[in-house]
Amino acid sequence: LVTIVAELGDREAIKRIAYEFVEDKAKEGVIYVEVRYSPHFLANTKVDPIPWEQAEGDLSPDEVVHLVNEGLREGERAFNIKARSILCCMRHMPNWSMDVVELCKKYRHEGVVAIDLAGDESLNCEANPGHRRAYEEAVCCGVHRTVHAGEVGPASVVKEAVEVLKAERVGHGYRTLEDQDLYKELLAQNMHFEVCPISSKLTGACDPDFTKHPVITFRKDKANYSLNTDDPLIFNSSIHLDYSTAHKYMGFTEEEFKRLNINSAKSCFLPDDEKEELLHRLYEAYGMLQSTAF
Repeated sequence: LVTIVAELGDREAIKRIAYEFVEDKAKEGVIYVEVRYSPHFLANTKVDPIPWEQAEGDLSPDEVVHLVNEGLREGERAFNIKARSILCCMRHMPNWSMDVVELCKKYRHEGVVAIDLAGDESLNCEANPGHRRAYEEAVCCGVHRTVHAGEVGPASVVKEAVEVLKAERVGHGYRTLEDQDLYKELLAQNMHFEVCPISSKLTGACDPDFTKHPVITFRKDKANYSLNTDDPLIFNSSIHLDYSTAHKYMGFTEEEFKRLNINSAKSCFLPDDEKEELLHRLYEAYGMLQSTAF
């Protein structure tokens, strides 16, 4: 879970930061990454209200997505990794959400692979029908869906994400453990949890003692989850830090890292042919070429 931040209204900065993001991931040994951001937060026209109290300019959310796509593509070519993006709806801005799903549809063959919902989990979707309508449209049009839920909000937010918004993945999802019936249902469904250890400590989402982190329960229960770096610029973190923390404090073994990476690839939002190729690379690296079914 990564946020792109750029100088507002600066086209070159937006494109360059997307490019440098791919460069950073390549240096960390990443072969495929999905980066998420809110195009409306980087725009200064065709967005209501204009964010950050900017004066109106001429950079629309649509052009922001185009610029990020260009930067990611140039980074892919330069650093030989694959990068795709997820566009975020914001819980406090339900009037943006239909725009976001339309951008997902428009750019689905140019690097955008999914829609997300982020922000204050106390703002549920019953009170904000704009999000529900956007996700209904995403389902109808085959746009992949993930939702930040159960990071700081209760398990009911996770339930809403899965049952109302039809999320295919849950961002964080730690509070799911507060509702054991829901947790068991999601385990049976093989729901994917996007876990961010370093972030969860710094945001206060989890106990600061890493030996008590919810992902330890996910690990023991053989849940479907990934380890991710959330807001690396803000938290001064990297994927290496999240992985080393899981190894040092949470009992993660080499075999568990292999398992979670394979689950990450299986749960990614790439088209099936590209997902198969990604899995093949992992199986080859792990000496598991015979295990090709997903």
